[in-house]
Amino acid sequence: MRKSILFSLALVSASFVSTLSQAEEKSAWTLSRNVAFVSDYYSRGISQSWHKPAVQAGMDLAHESGFYAGVWGSSITPQTYVDSTTEIDIYTGYNGSFAAVEKLAWSAGLIGYLYPGGNWNKCNCKRSDGVTRVGSQRFDTYEANVALSYDWISAKASVTLTDWFGANKSTGFDSDSRGSTYIELNANYPLPFYDLILVGHVGMLDVAAKVTPLSYGDYSAGKGNPDNTDYKIGLSKTLAVANTTGLNLGVYYVGANDTGYWSPQGYGGSSFNGGSRSKDLTDNRWIITLSSTF
Repeated sequence: MRKSILFSLALVSASFVSTLSQAEEKSAWTLSRNVAFVSDYYSRGISQSWHKPAVQAGMDLAHESGFYAGVWGSSITPQTYVDSTTEIDIYTGYNGSFAAVEKLAWSAGLIGYLYPGGNWNKCNCKRSDGVTRVGSQRFDTYEANVALSYDWISAKASVTLTDWFGANKSTGFDSDSRGSTYIELNANYPLPFYDLILVGHVGMLDVAAKVTPLSYGDYSAGKGNPDNTDYKIGLSKTLAVANTTGLNLGVYYVGANDTGYWSPQGYGGSSFNGGSRSKDLTDNRWIITLSSTF
């Protein structure tokens, strides 16, 4: 009897899997997942992991209409995002194309960068009066973005709907930073050999606030200005492992033209951790990424 029940359950399970598979084939929705290991998590030319390796994972849901939504996470350093070791991004938007021009596409979306447990009040920083310690202020930031792409090249503009990672008068800056912008140009050019992709990127960050002089040290030499221009160039290749092609290896050279804000003597490079440790977070360096999408 037990064998008969197990056999029946197996048949029902097989039937359910087959039905589910057929439903997925007919579904207008697509679900994908991704995992990655990076030797150094650089975002917009700035190391988010204190120049240490990071583990990342995400999930994306897309509809044939162009709607998409997803969640993505990465390990980060509490040296920068005080008391937080994880970044969680949530995002949604629409993709579309222009019927009149082949390969020309557009997208528009919203994204939130969340740092569970992270708060400026654990930082050894002062408010814009240069005396009072900062109060409770989270790093969480929300952005809106629009993008255009043509074949292998794309351009994207993002603007913060909230303060830029909590930068305002209560955290030592000269004003609120809502409306900060990031403009980027990206290229993923397929090379005619070894199935390699040549990856290029340049971006410009314009933060709508600067560190108030003497709020935490002397930044009269520009080290209180977080604006920068970042860049990335390298190669990526999809690898075939165990009859799958979802594994990607990337090798990139990254960095930024920093004003000094992210240097060991600047506000971003030394003060967030509340201690004496400091690093150049926009240091030029090679990074390696290994990712898989399934």
